[in-house]
Amino acid sequence: MRVFARWIEHTLNVAVCARKRSAYDARMTRILIGVFGIFCALWPLSAQARGLRVAIFDFELIDTSLEGATNGPRADETARLVRLGDQLRMLVTSSGKLEVIDIAPVRAEQHKASLQACGGCDADLAQKLGAELSITGTVQKVSNLILNINLYVRVVATRAPLVAMSVDIRGNTDESWSRGLEYLVRTRFLPSENRDPQ
Repeated sequence: MRVFARWIEHTLNVAVCARKRSAYDARMTRILIGVFGIFCALWPLSAQARGLRVAIFDFELIDTSLEGATNGPRADETARLVRLGDQLRMLVTSSGKLEVIDIAPVRAEQHKASLQACGGCDADLAQKLGAELSITGTVQKVSNLILNINLYVRVVATRAPLVAMSVDIRGNTDESWSRGLEYLVRTRFLPSENRDPQ
């Protein structure tokens, strides 16, 4: 009888766990379907996505170079970050695919912390501006020869990352940064619908 009772208890426990697991799987499926739906609806940014309001925040520098560790921030790189953000806003605005919102009301708040290490606080700032998408960017400097530009897009309502993209550049100059960002936007972020596949 004890063996039978233990078997019954074990069977009931398995059944309860199965029901809990089934409910969890169902919830996760609904969440994944929702995220996939957002992704399909918003990316790539084609004709039906035009008009979305986007907050494009200032770029941040991630300096892992020996020079950075020794000498600290450089004035020319700080100025270049500002120009890169302005360039991205100009490129997105001129594409006509998104409505770029002025970030001036929250710019000071942005610079109080790293947007890449604040747990999605860029979505909170973008929400204050009435944006539907948040875009942050970084320039990672390995050396004066090897750098990369990174863009991150987040859905404000869900705080979920939508897409990330990167391009490597060679040379730490105004021209290399500008051309790298232009290439990234033209080929990855907002590719022309009539662009030659090659």
